[in-house]
Amino acid sequence: MSKIVQPIGQKRLTNVAVVRLKKHGIRFEIACYKNKVLSWRSGVEKDLDEVLQSQTVYSNVSKGILAKSKDLIAAFGTDDQSKICLEILDKGELQVAGKERESQLSNQFRDIATIVMQKTINSETNRPYTISMIERLMHEIHFAVDPNSSSKKQALEVIRELQKHFPIKRSPMRVRLTLPRQNSSSLMEQLNAWNASIVSKDESGSQLSITCELEPGLYRDCDALLRSLQGRLEILAVSVHAEGDTSVDHYDDHEDVPPHQPKAPADAVQQLSERIEKQTLSTGNANVEGDVKQIKCSTCNAYVGDSKQYRDHFKSEWHKHNLKRKTRQLPPLTAEECLADMETDDSKSDLKDYSF
Repeated sequence: MSKIVQPIGQKRLTNVAVVRLKKHGIRFEIACYKNKVLSWRSGVEKDLDEVLQSQTVYSNVSKGILAKSKDLIAAFGTDDQSKICLEILDKGELQVAGKERESQLSNQFRDIATIVMQKTINSETNRPYTISMIERLMHEIHFAVDPNSSSKKQALEVIRELQKHFPIKRSPMRVRLTLPRQNSSSLMEQLNAWNASIVSKDESGSQLSITCELEPGLYRDCDALLRSLQGRLEILAVSVHAEGDTSVDHYDDHEDVPPHQPKAPADAVQQLSERIEKQTLSTGNANVEGDVKQIKCSTCNAYVGDSKQYRDHFKSEWHKHNLKRKTRQLPPLTAEECLADMETDDSKSDLKDYSF
């Protein structure tokens, strides 16, 4: 009877996230825990032991084949596997399965479309497009998501491309300009050159205050002009939309919504507010009308309704925002506080884009 020989020199790793780096023509891999690589790269996760399954460098993780010391020295100049793991973790390519990659691309496509919707309006009606319309236009220009580029940067590229084919433009920002009255003539001349829309003027003593709307790309130039004129600039709104929704005659022929009904709020913050209001019941009050039993969310420290509302609550921006705060060991916010906190974060983030 023949003898069966079992392999004993291999260490097989399964159900892991593999980060791969090719250097000097040699492939190196490390085994990480799922969903931890992106947390490490974004700075949320600080403990390396929570990211790496083992501080070992492989040439093939799935087969458990270790990298040779001479290959490590040739490629990295050292055989210190801890240092090499850090370099691969920071510079390597995360290997994901087909369905997981498809899900990530789909979510990023949606994120990009949301940013485009928040930053643009119809140039003919000065009203915002809906998210479904933006996604349809992105499909028409054959936009492909780049997983290695940020959503905000790709959204700005999408806006430029859409402007070549459709009536779309960046939504203006509303600012208040305050400066000495004797310097106002130079400012007014420049505002006319920028085609800025004057909302109001207010004279108080020797100071003149002008509220106007202008293109976000002119923010830096306007701020520099105000400084040279001994004035100051104050942002009132990062995105201004007209009331209601844009006309969809040309781009939304198959939408199952009557034309007289608005399909989306005019402002993204208002949209978030309405979603939160639908999913929010009184916080801290367990008594409900009738016999419906409320379920409490421990993350948000609030009662959110029955089982269906409880499931919907987990998809809400309120719950997601408190989940992020929980990872940073911060106390949960109420729905109203969450809305204000997210609006403040978005305003600060948008200031980085005014140079485009």
